[in-house]
Amino acid sequence: MTATPRLPQGPAAAARSGRALLRATLKPIFALIGNDVSYDNRPIPDAIPQAHDRLPTSRMLYVVCVMLAWSAAVFADAVPVVVDVSSEQPVVERVPVSGTVYSPRVARLSPEVAGRVSDVLADAGHRATAGAPLLHLDSALAELDREAAQAATAQAREELADARRRLRDAERLVKSRVVAETDVEDLRSEVRADQANLNLRLAEQRREEERLRRHTLQAPFAGVISRKSTESGEWVTPGDVVFELVADDGLRIDFPVPQAYFPRVGTGTPVDIRLDALPGRRIGATVTHVIPVSDPSARTFLVRVGLDAAGLPLTPGMSASGELKLESGIGVVVPRDALLRHPDGRVTVWIIEQDDRVSEHLVETGPSFDGRVVIRQGLAKDTRIVVEGNEALRPGQQVKVREVR
Repeated sequence: MTATPRLPQGPAAAARSGRALLRATLKPIFALIGNDVSYDNRPIPDAIPQAHDRLPTSRMLYVVCVMLAWSAAVFADAVPVVVDVSSEQPVVERVPVSGTVYSPRVARLSPEVAGRVSDVLADAGHRATAGAPLLHLDSALAELDREAAQAATAQAREELADARRRLRDAERLVKSRVVAETDVEDLRSEVRADQANLNLRLAEQRREEERLRRHTLQAPFAGVISRKSTESGEWVTPGDVVFELVADDGLRIDFPVPQAYFPRVGTGTPVDIRLDALPGRRIGATVTHVIPVSDPSARTFLVRVGLDAAGLPLTPGMSASGELKLESGIGVVVPRDALLRHPDGRVTVWIIEQDDRVSEHLVETGPSFDGRVVIRQGLAKDTRIVVEGNEALRPGQQVKVREVR
């Protein structure tokens, strides 16, 4: 067997040697097919067309294939690869979950008194502040009742003042025995009765004022009107829903999680959240509440994640997906690019031995996180592995480390 010649060092020397080898190889091939072209005095490309004219197509293709295979073998060199090192680090298992954005407060607003709607001050989509008026009922009769109560209060106040004045006069005259002591006691009783009557009239006045105030429906908290169910002129009664108000601050996301993860999830567990409105972006958050009640139909429990919605395109009812990041101890991890997955289900990695030759190893993988995969079996830590250029390697092939990550 003829040994493969070694190429001289340097680009120019390698080129000269390559041309010499090519001439030496082509000369017997063209002699075999009957071509007497002189190869030392003419360029090889000038000789090939003449050989093509004198050789059937199938034989010419065979000759070309032989030439290409021989050239690849002669000029083959170590394959450049990018290398990383397997490491031992805390393993984080990512559990995918899907949930919904909820508001902490949703109120279906209804009037507190019956009446005819006179003014509707808000519509669906309106943003209301706490205490802002949303609807007025016709309050003409309520205003008259309030005025009557105010008048009755004023009358009771005057009666009390008159009774007190007569009592003071009687107490002054009783010393000179002009007025009997029993008359003084009667006046004192009258003062007490008038005081009680004034208190009653004041309570009635406050009641009428409160009833008048309830003819205006106010927002109990800041939020957005999600639904309006009435118009001016309609008669409404307590219990009729006229608005639905949704708080848009302090939003939270509820995720149903498989019950198998219940012992490993707690307050403070980190979560990466993705929203359809922000493709490609991950939002970091933490679990704020774990509701320890399992859904018997779905075999899940509820995890609530608080989210700072400032600057985020979030509205209640939106869907959200996330990944719970659960710590799972220590393990050997490698970059995802180091793995080769075969059609038969095998997963392998290429390891660089001491002499810079590669060998393929079968591994068993575990969970993945942050672009890395846990190796449960088949690989030790601090092992050099190929992460780029590993697609066409052969066992025992020489490689050249182009980069170490």
